[in-house]
Amino acid sequence: MSAFADRLAEAVRRDGPLCVGLDPRFEMLPAYCRKFPPGVAIEMFCLKVLELVRPFCGVVKPQAAFFELFGPEGFSAMQSVLWRARELGFVTILDAKRGDIASTATAYAGAAFGEDVWNADALTVNPYLGQDAIEPFIRAAREAAPPRGLFVLVRTSNPGGGLFQNALSDGVPFFRRVAEAVVDWNDGGTGERGFGDVGAVVGATHPKELGELRAAMPGVWFLVPGYGAQGGTAEDVRTAFRPDGLGAVVSSSRGVVFPFRPDDADWEAQIVEAARKARAELRSASGG
Repeated sequence: MSAFADRLAEAVRRDGPLCVGLDPRFEMLPAYCRKFPPGVAIEMFCLKVLELVRPFCGVVKPQAAFFELFGPEGFSAMQSVLWRARELGFVTILDAKRGDIASTATAYAGAAFGEDVWNADALTVNPYLGQDAIEPFIRAAREAAPPRGLFVLVRTSNPGGGLFQNALSDGVPFFRRVAEAVVDWNDGGTGERGFGDVGAVVGATHPKELGELRAAMPGVWFLVPGYGAQGGTAEDVRTAFRPDGLGAVVSSSRGVVFPFRPDDADWEAQIVEAARKARAELRSASGG
């Protein structure tokens, strides 16, 4: 069975580095969808988005919070969306930012990768609790069939992220310490293209640091949020890629999924155009 890092590389080579984030905000859905109960509406909308963006990207990232908000119906919708995404050939990243220890971490990982639950290809995780909080996720990802991956929060795109991430530890910013740990955690999960199965979340809103981290983490996949609606540009993410055009998937949620107003009749066409534009910009930035 191919390593997660190799499957991700194949998707990026084939479809480009765009990762479409699925953040189904009910109040922003097309008016037609909002005629239905929330759980049904977000499922209907996300399934349509998957079909619309499939020609332009090979990776999608459902944000768990926007599904969990609607309780059992939301959970059912997230499961349907993840399963349909896999049927369409997407690599799926469940953006849940889990972080806990021992049996609790094992249970979170079991749900993320379990064939009868979310069955995601990758999961975002928070490293704040340290190595023993990450190890259960790594173990579960590598024992799954096929093997799965992780994306560890390293340098996030939100303005307040520097409160802890920039704090110095023996003169080194804390996010650089996390980056060093991610490189170590990659041992044992490297694929044929030299990438490991433990990636890093590094925001597009920090382009200088993005380039510095790429140089320090040549074998680590980056998940890059902040492009598009959060202000990051294609030029900002250029340094996230290796010279071969691999190394990063760049997430756009609102910029691709909600380029329209709820009453617009041509909302599907607007999503297609937004996805097309983002793919072209990011392909150019990656050199792919």
